[in-house]
Amino acid sequence: MPAWFSTVVYKTSSGHVQLDNCNFEGAQLQIRGPGTCHARFCSFSQGSSTHFLGVALSLLDSCDFSGSDSASVTVEGAPATERNWACKHLAALARITTSWTSPGSGSPAGDTLGGHSGATQPPEATITLEDWSKGETESRRRGGGGGGEEGVCQDTVIDDGWSDSAPSDEEEEEEEGKGEEGSGQGNNSLNYRLAHSHHGLSHLLRPNQDVSPDFPSLTPEVRTLTEELQRDPGAQALIETVQGCVLRRCLFRDGKGGVHVCNHGNARLEGNVFRALTYAVRCIQNATIVMLRNEVCECRASGVFLRLSSQGLIADNNIHSNGEAGLDIRKGADPIILCNRIHSGLRSGIVVLGNGRGSIRSNQIYNNKEAGVYILFNGNPVVSGNHIFQGQAAGIAVNENGRGVIVENVIRENQWGGADIRRGGDPVLRNNYICHGYSDGVVVGERGRGLIEGNHIYSNKGCGVWLMSSSLPQLLGNYITHNRMYGLAVFCRKDPDGGGTREVGQEGGGRGGGQDNFHEEGELLAWEGDLDSEDERLSARRSISTALVEGNCISHNGAVGLYVKSSEPLNVVANLVNGNRGAGVAVLQSGQLTRLVANCIHGNGRGGVTVERECRVELRGNGVYDNGGHGVSFRGDGQVVENDVVGNRGYGIRLSDSADVKVLRNRVQPVQGCGIAVLGPAKAVVHDNLVFQGHPGNVKPPLHRDPGNVGGALRNNSVLKHSNRTCSSAPPWVLENPPPRPLSDRPSSLPPSSSCHPSHFAISMTTRITATVESGCHNNGSVFCTIL
Repeated sequence: MPAWFSTVVYKTSSGHVQLDNCNFEGAQLQIRGPGTCHARFCSFSQGSSTHFLGVALSLLDSCDFSGSDSASVTVEGAPATERNWACKHLAALARITTSWTSPGSGSPAGDTLGGHSGATQPPEATITLEDWSKGETESRRRGGGGGGEEGVCQDTVIDDGWSDSAPSDEEEEEEEGKGEEGSGQGNNSLNYRLAHSHHGLSHLLRPNQDVSPDFPSLTPEVRTLTEELQRDPGAQALIETVQGCVLRRCLFRDGKGGVHVCNHGNARLEGNVFRALTYAVRCIQNATIVMLRNEVCECRASGVFLRLSSQGLIADNNIHSNGEAGLDIRKGADPIILCNRIHSGLRSGIVVLGNGRGSIRSNQIYNNKEAGVYILFNGNPVVSGNHIFQGQAAGIAVNENGRGVIVENVIRENQWGGADIRRGGDPVLRNNYICHGYSDGVVVGERGRGLIEGNHIYSNKGCGVWLMSSSLPQLLGNYITHNRMYGLAVFCRKDPDGGGTREVGQEGGGRGGGQDNFHEEGELLAWEGDLDSEDERLSARRSISTALVEGNCISHNGAVGLYVKSSEPLNVVANLVNGNRGAGVAVLQSGQLTRLVANCIHGNGRGGVTVERECRVELRGNGVYDNGGHGVSFRGDGQVVENDVVGNRGYGIRLSDSADVKVLRNRVQPVQGCGIAVLGPAKAVVHDNLVFQGHPGNVKPPLHRDPGNVGGALRNNSVLKHSNRTCSSAPPWVLENPPPRPLSDRPSSLPPSSSCHPSHFAISMTTRITATVESGCHNNGSVFCTIL
């Protein structure tokens, strides 16, 4: 116990102290480099603590810290270059007991030290396609078609009175002709169908979709720590070199803080238990830390907290049941986080904010009440190879100008969106598996941005991708398949004041996402000083004026493939929309131009493309094949130019109501209905189209205009009928010059902004290049930088 005039009971600045089986009560131990300390089996209680200043090497082994009113262990200052006589002995002890190899399939050492912690092992079984299909079949029985199915998901509701599940009047008409078609298809004397299988997107149509790469049966496993260290020499170097203060097999409990490392200090923590503290580990001010196989649980604030350019390695730890985030990274901190289990937290698993960075790899992040990984306020980590599952909110949330590179993760079975991007969030989301979620796969909310490329988004109970107006993402080359509702929904959801009021029910991982949710021990921090300047922040973003959906496979979803109800422009280019239960593409609202260019819309349960009143839509260079309703049903304004509309069960192109449209140079072959029909008061200019007769028994005219229609003009169209063929052995009709659309080459009419490798363009714009001037830059001067 300390004397009445000081709390310090032992202090050394040069020698070595050995402490075995000592009890400290209300006392402080101070070691200053080049002094050293070796403490074993000691108890520090009633606010006792140790303070290491500039220590090159010290070792605390199997000690008990309890009841602290500040940090139990403080490590401060860069290690002294001078070494005393005991350093060689302590280094040998540290090497003997240090092992960085992963324990393999076994749990971290902390699991055996805290049996009452309530930690749950991650479940091995996941929802299979058979389970999903079984649930889909049952919902069809209960709900009687698509209408009952949409009631499964309560989070995503589109309230517009339009349903793709109920057939329209014209679809009921073509239903009457199905019997005739079925009886006539047995007549092989005349091959009347136009072949279209060799179009530019035919490589995405596979005979067995359930086992194809767009619906993988197996997701990648997380790498072991040994594998990660073999791939990352920098992480291995940290394990081999960082020592400073070494804490091994210690217990920290029932106090304010565990270990505080600051001001270029070095610390190494192995096999410790941190329980029921305010925080477990805090690493700040350019300090470096290595944490291996520790248990961090039941902290009232964040478990591990890094800020102010700190760094290090946090690997193979069990971090669970904490009141705030498991790991909190901010203010330029840049750690490597490998192979941890981060679970059962009352907030998010990992939070990266305030210019925090970091490499987050091969972790299991599950069963947290908020987002598994939450990135905001210019946080910019690399998140790769993690399994993020069974969270009670979003899997990954990027909000409030957050960035980040999110690649090759498995994000599954989360209650909200697998990935949720809002309010200036601008990540790169690439090659992830986002599946089996209880809501939507990917949500891009108000003012969300980002490059969303090459992801497998499947078997989610909501939509595959839910995109709100005023957001400007790029969706490139994703597989959006087997989702319960829409494949891709673009929906108008603008705030009246444009300011973005917070929505608690849809926020991606925070209770409203506000700053006040991220306290440091209850202290409200002002983040404005941590952010980049406005010029730097804006220069790091891509200049995109229109949302782009390109090269995606949108297949076998439970409702419409692409659903558009938006007041913003949209470019939809070279996508495969195939086998969806509803219409392929439904445009219900389009205040500005929606462009559908070079897409293949094939084999959907209802119509190919449906455009409602007062919508502005351009269809150019698409192939619309074998859909269950009309090929193109158009009630809005726009153009239908150079499309192939073949083999659809209803009309080829149906123009009705208040449509004001130009129909130019299309090739059309219906099965039972009219090729091109102008109905009611529609204003249509229909010329230079080629119409093939469909089934030989089809009695409806290839070109039809209502007698009372005065706004339509049919000029210079060609009609090929079976009766005009000279003999039954004549070669079948083919689509040639050009071959079936969409063509493999990008059409020349595509805007130049999205024609030149958009994914490469996006990557180059998200890479930040900075130049530092050491001298010679005067006030109000400028910096000139040439980049080659």
